Amino acid sequence: MIVQFGTSRFLQAHVDLFASEARDAGQDVPGITIVQTTDDPVRARRLAAFADPAGFPVIVRGLEDGAAVERTLRVRSVVGGLQAHADADALRTLLTGPATHVVSNTGDVGFRDGSFVAILLAGLYARWQAGAAGLTLLPCELVSRNGDELRAAVIAAAEGREPAFVAWLGEECRWVNTLVDRIVSAPLEPAGAVAEPYALWAIERQPGLTLPFTHPAIVLTDDLGPFERLKLHILNLGHSWLAERWQAAGARAGTTVREALDDRATRAALDEVLTQEVIPGFAARGLENEARGYAATTIERFANPYLDHLLRDIHAHHAQKVEKRIAAFVRWVDEGAVQPPAMPRLRALAARYDV
Repeated sequence: MIVQFGTSRFLQAHVDLFASEARDAGQDVPGITIVQTTDDPVRARRLAAFADPAGFPVIVRGLEDGAAVERTLRVRSVVGGLQAHADADALRTLLTGPATHVVSNTGDVGFRDGSFVAILLAGLYARWQAGAAGLTLLPCELVSRNGDELRAAVIAAAEGREPAFVAWLGEECRWVNTLVDRIVSAPLEPAGAVAEPYALWAIERQPGLTLPFTHPAIVLTDDLGPFERLKLHILNLGHSWLAERWQAAGARAGTTVREALDDRATRAALDEVLTQEVIPGFAARGLENEARGYAATTIERFANPYLDHLLRDIHAHHAQKVEKRIAAFVRWVDEGAVQPPAMPRLRALAARYDV
């Protein structure tokens, strides 16, 4: 059994869909029980839909190799839903018995404020008391080294518990670092989602790791670093580059990423910064081929005719994003390259925000 903490549309169109497709391909995939960690009544309405054996739809819309595609898939990997507090006994039964893997995407709030951690800790403590083997935990929160971070948070919350339990957490449970990458643009009611064709679940190898299924979008790797860099310094950097131009041009309300790319001057400027600065920066760090491939995929994702991604939303917290996406890229290139490329546009943008 896979216990999934989080009812998000992202997980429905990512892990849940992958598991369903693996099952359809003939793999023996354990069922998924989805756990709502909040008391949100809107999310609670999804729980009943998750128990429907007919499954729920995921609509995949976007561009593949330049052609527009749209297909509706049925997700049948989910067998039911629970509310963490109202169904605490049932959750405890799952976690002390058939559960083998835990997946989560509770957002930064649930991950960092302790609410999800407390629920997870209670379940793991019950499992330890029952004498069961450790679980494999595959967090999907957008936190760097999320497995390490979750392990540290749970062990910190376990302070004062039996030393043997704390040792079991650290030694018998497998806390796995992962990186997810897919734009899931809209929910469907009562359950389901609309997503782009592109999808990635990069999972860091560790001794004894066994995954519940395989899928073409799952990549096992010894190092998540390159995947994190590509996403942050191409996809996210490109978004912030477009948001900067949008702001400088007057910040017209309602402008989307797709509309920005339809403007020939904007598209040319983005192509230039990618080909003349970003890709050379990755090349200087030994990742030229990876960067070229990911940059081409990113442009196709930006041009998705079904996705209305507002530049206004991307521009929120712009200075902080420039620091993480652009200034940090320049530093990374400078620190590791024998002859760093000039990157005048990126350096100027970083300097503009004094980062």
